[in-house]
Amino acid sequence: MILRGLMKLFGGGGGSSPSKSSASSAPGRVPEDVKDLECFVDYVVRALVDYPDQVKVIYETRGQDESLIKIDCNKEDVGKIVGKKGKTIMAIRSLVSGAAGRMQKKVSVEVND
Repeated sequence: MILRGLMKLFGGGGGSSPSKSSASSAPGRVPEDVKDLECFVDYVVRALVDYPDQVKVIYETRGQDESLIKIDCNKEDVGKIVGKKGKTIMAIRSLVSGAAGRMQKKVSVEVND
């Protein structure tokens, strides 16, 4: 299931059509394609930290075309998500940004301390 979601996000031949539009979704509701990105971030972050039960991934809309995925976690785990010289969070941001770009969206990722 995770692999199928990743294939869909990163263009590996998922069978669904990209014609789903988030414009028709109700206000305050997470669009399905962005929900996949949110689940991806949740999966990766939980695999990195010592306290995965304390991880919360929250989706916020910043504007018409911009979204934000916020990561809340235990204070001790922030360093594991950020990584040495910020390389881990930069990699997560790069993957999310690339997948969001395929959907003609702008999604950024932020870690709350």
